Formats: sequence, C-alpha cells, structure tokens
Amino acid sequence: MSETGTQGATDATVRPARKVREGLVASASMDKTIVVRVVDRVRHQRYAKTVQRTSRLYAHDDENQARAGDRVRIQETRPLSKLKRWRLVEVLERAR
Repeated sequence: MSETGTQGATDATVRPARKVREGLVASASMDKTIVVRVVDRVRHQRYAKTVQRTSRLYAHDDENQARAGDRVRIQETRPLSKLKRWRLVEVLERAR
C-alpha cells in the first residue's frame, strides 16, 4: 500500500458548510453592525406543539446598506467582535 500526501492535505482543507439564516433587521443604529431577529420553529418535546423561538444575531454590514425592517440573509463567519459572528450576504426585501 503506497501512501500519498494528497489524501491528508484534502482532509485538512475541507471545512464544514457555514450556516445561512434569514431574518428581519431589528436595529441598524450601530456603525457597520445590524441586529437580525431570526425566528426558528421547533416542536415542543412534551406537548408536540410548534413553538416559535426568536434569536437576535449581530451581523457585520460593511456598507451600512441594511435598514430596520429589511429582510436579509446572513452567513456565519469567524468572530469579528465580542458579539458579531455573522455577516450580511444580501438584502432580500426592503422595508416599506
């Protein structure tokens, strides 16, 4: 059996897929930062009822293009600050 160096190199460079979420911008008052409210629907363990859980995610908006009320798509990234772990990918729908 011959060992090749390419096998180990490809395993080291493979990264898991980054999470992508869609939500509404709750706040855009900070510079280059937005707060996105993401709603997850989960089934209650005991009562088997669908429950909505909301999480607030801080995302990096480099060009300050998102406004409060916009529907946006964000993607997981490396830690950018104490709270920011996401970045803005695109604005899907503008607020009315």
